[in-house]
Amino acid sequence: MNRIILPALAVLLFAQSPAYAINDKYRKQLEQSGCTQVSEAQGCDIHKSKAENAKAGFSNPQAPAADSANPPTPYAGQWVAKSDTGATVATIRIDARERVWVNGERVNVKRTDGALQFRQGKLTFTIQGDRRLKDEDYWTDSDAGTKGPIQVE
Repeated sequence: MNRIILPALAVLLFAQSPAYAINDKYRKQLEQSGCTQVSEAQGCDIHKSKAENAKAGFSNPQAPAADSANPPTPYAGQWVAKSDTGATVATIRIDARERVWVNGERVNVKRTDGALQFRQGKLTFTIQGDRRLKDEDYWTDSDAGTKGPIQVE
């Protein structure tokens, strides 16, 4: 019996044609609008342009970046260094080119072991590049021996 089932199963596996979930016209509409099937279900209009949908708040995270030579950095944004009491120690701004300002003052930056590290006075700030890691962004004060979290705004 196995002599019949195994060859028949092998023939069926090789003879299967691929299944396509969407047709060519719909795929082109998705590409031109910048929508995905998921974002369309959330309100993205496939009859509008990418710019119109982006203005409405829909963008395709799978789409290649406009500047593929400089991929987006996970560090970009506004950050706040907090003390253990919840007081703000410093405000940090990082742009897409990984330039850093602490409390409005530009500081030098270096990458160390997957993290962005920079200093201002006695404070050393470390922000991890892997955003899946939680509670790994921190600051330390070498003078006072204190440490605290850094949170994205």
